[in-house]
Amino acid sequence: MSIEEQYMARCLFLAKMAMGKVKSNPLVGAVIVHNDKIIGEGYHQFFGRAHAEVNAVNAVVDRNLLKECALYVSLEPCSHFGKTPPCSSLIIESGIPEVVIGMSDPNSLVNGKGIKALKDAGIKVRIGVLEDNCKELNKRFVCFHEQHRPYLILKWAQSADAFMGRKGERLQISNAETSLLTHKWRSEEMSILIGADTVINDNPLLDVRLWKGDNPIRVIVDRSGKLVKHPHLKIFDRPENLIIFTSSEMKLKAGINIIHLKDDALFMKSIFHQLHQMGVSSCFVEGGAKIHRLLLDKNLWDEARVFTSPNKLDQGIEAPEISQSIFSREKIKDNELIIYKNTARI
Repeated sequence: MSIEEQYMARCLFLAKMAMGKVKSNPLVGAVIVHNDKIIGEGYHQFFGRAHAEVNAVNAVVDRNLLKECALYVSLEPCSHFGKTPPCSSLIIESGIPEVVIGMSDPNSLVNGKGIKALKDAGIKVRIGVLEDNCKELNKRFVCFHEQHRPYLILKWAQSADAFMGRKGERLQISNAETSLLTHKWRSEEMSILIGADTVINDNPLLDVRLWKGDNPIRVIVDRSGKLVKHPHLKIFDRPENLIIFTSSEMKLKAGINIIHLKDDALFMKSIFHQLHQMGVSSCFVEGGAKIHRLLLDKNLWDEARVFTSPNKLDQGIEAPEISQSIFSREKIKDNELIIYKNTARI
């Protein structure tokens, strides 16, 4: 790994510290280097707060040194006024003569404009250091702006003989460690989605009570309005942060966001279009099997995380099949976690 890649790797390390805290914003880290030594570093810590470049510059004790420094940042500095002033202007005003960027910003408000502003100011700019790593870190942000929908992660647990459970029963297939990991994953995504049948059968809370972090927006797919007959489900105890997509003229507890969509073949695609319009950059799809299978059939997914237990059920609800090759696999006590990446996504 070259010295430039080492500095960019540090940017990525810093950026990851904000996982689950920046909402629809990107994960960004920055370091400032003077004579082969990092003298300032920072990352975008919270949604709406100071960007990585600002925090890195503010961490430099002797600002006079900035005129002799190189700034490394994992994403193209912004060039527009949003919740904060443009970082490209700060870099120019600081007198930093060289900027090394991991990847360009896919956001049309920025794309190439930040780089152009730096170059027009006479700053030496290099782009593409550890670019694939930077894109992987910000896969949610990239998908949101390039695919115009949330990044979709499918997750389920299955038995050794590929059953997800039995109809009408709530079964704990995975172990305690995988349950903890699932709650960590929930904290990293903006929304979590399940179908009405899963809500009725499992009566879940869909929160992150086993992990420290923000609860995701809870999204329920209820095309025919089944939930009207189940007003005492736990999910209705907190109507805030709850969205129900339906084609039925259903009425529920006050405060619940009910969005009516046309009942056609584009129903699920319409849900993700609506979530995109609401600024939701990622969706953690936990089931059930019908929704998983539908999204797989329509090739409407980006990643799948599948836990497999060593125990058999012999019969029940069959788990979906994935045609994509395995991206990674690991053991979590007696369970196996297999991750798939959709290389043919739409």
